[in-house]
Amino acid sequence: MSDAPATLSPPKPSIAPPKPAADPKARVENLPPYNVVLLNDEEHTYEYVIEMMQRLFAVSAERAFRMAVTVDTQDRVVCMTTHKEHAELKRDQIHSFGRDHLMAISKGSMSAVIEPAFVGGDDDAPSGKA
Repeated sequence: MSDAPATLSPPKPSIAPPKPAADPKARVENLPPYNVVLLNDEEHTYEYVIEMMQRLFAVSAERAFRMAVTVDTQDRVVCMTTHKEHAELKRDQIHSFGRDHLMAISKGSMSAVIEPAFVGGDDDAPSGKA
């Protein structure tokens, strides 16, 4: 045995296990919402709008008909509210749906836009400032 004093080694730092990745669904739900808005025109029939709403947005025939009435009478209808990337996809699908074969004047797909969906909250209240 040696008479040399024993040296203490510094304690090893504890390494925390990596945090689990956030739930993808929770991340999507926290993204700001956007509306997909279908715009009216005179080149597409109710039948076209109903079929498009059913195929692209998986709504019932009754709901699709109500959406067709709304776009016809109010010049626009919100098709869905979702996060921006999904809203862009749905807008692009509307733009790619093709012409209405029931109308000779139809030259192409309907138009749609996306816009921020403002939901109620403190930030939406009028501030009273000019």
